[in-house]
Amino acid sequence: MLRVLLLILPLLAGLAQATPHTTEQRPLSLQTEQGTLYGTLLLPQSDRPLPIALLIAGSGPTDRDGNNPGGGHNDSLKRLAQALAKQGIASLRYDKRGVAASRAATPDERDLSVEQYVADAVAWGHQLKADSQFSRLVLIGHSEGALIASLAAPEAGADALISLAGSSRPIDQVLREQLHYRLPRKLLAQSNALLDALVAGRQTEQVADELQVLFRPSVQPYLISLFRQNPAEAFARVRMPTLIVQGSHDIQVDVADARNLKIANSNAELALIAGMNHVLRIVPLDLKAQLASYDNPRLPLARLLTEQIVSFIQRTGTAIPSSHS
Repeated sequence: MLRVLLLILPLLAGLAQATPHTTEQRPLSLQTEQGTLYGTLLLPQSDRPLPIALLIAGSGPTDRDGNNPGGGHNDSLKRLAQALAKQGIASLRYDKRGVAASRAATPDERDLSVEQYVADAVAWGHQLKADSQFSRLVLIGHSEGALIASLAAPEAGADALISLAGSSRPIDQVLREQLHYRLPRKLLAQSNALLDALVAGRQTEQVADELQVLFRPSVQPYLISLFRQNPAEAFARVRMPTLIVQGSHDIQVDVADARNLKIANSNAELALIAGMNHVLRIVPLDLKAQLASYDNPRLPLARLLTEQIVSFIQRTGTAIPSSHS
C-alpha cells in the first residue's frame, strides 16, 4: 500500500517541544585531483555524535546556499541547514565545482559532468563518514541534486537519502515540457532538434541567440552527460531508507514525478507538502508570486518541510540499518 505521509496530521510532539541547539559554523574543504571544493559545516553543540546531512544543490551555477547569480537569491539550502541545526542535525552544504568558491576546481564548464558531480558527493560523504563527530550520513539532494544524491548514495556509504523536488523523468523530457509552453513555434522546433541531438550524444555549434542560455556550446557536454541519466532508475537502485518530498505548487517539478519515484522504489516514504514551491516556500500558484519567491530570502521555509525531514532522520536513526548494496 502506498505510504504517503499525511501532512495535515498534528505536529510530532517531540519535534514541537525540541529545544534549539547552540550551533557552530565552520568552513570545510575537500581536496580533489582537479582542485579544492569549499563548503560550510553547521555543527550543533552536543556531547555525542550527531547525524549529518550532506546538502546537494540543483542545476546550473547554484551555490551552497541554494542561490544562482542569474537571478535567484533565496537562501533555500542555507535556511534548510539552519532549520536542521535547531533540531540537533548537523549539515554540510558546498559549492559545486565550477561554482562560487569552488570555481577554480573546474573553471571551464565544458569539463563538467554528472559523473564528476557524483564523484564529488561520494568524496564528501567519505570525508564525513570518517569523522567521529557524526553518527549517520544522510544525503539530501534538491532538484537536479536529487539525481546526484541517488547516484552517489550507495558508494558514499549513506545511511539514508532524501529526494527534495527531484524529477522522476530524464531531464530532457522535463525541458521539453517546460519549453513547450514558453517558446514560440519556430524556437520550440529548434530547441527540440537540439535536445534530440544531445540525447544522441551530438553537440551543435549553431545555437540561436534566444536559446544560448540553455544550449550554448560550452554547456552541451554537461547536458549530454545529464541526459544519459534516468532519475527513476537511479532512485530504484537505492537500498536504504528513502524519503521523497514534493510541493504541490512547484512549477518546475510535478507531484506526478514524486509519485513515480515512489512507484520506482516502493519502500520509499512520500511526503507531499500542500502549497510548497520549488524553492521550498509556501507560495500561491500565481506566476508573479512564484517568480518573486525565487529572489526573496526573507520568505520562511515551508514549516512542514523541516518537520518531515527531521522526523524521517530521527526515525530512521533508530531503525535497523539496511544494506547499502
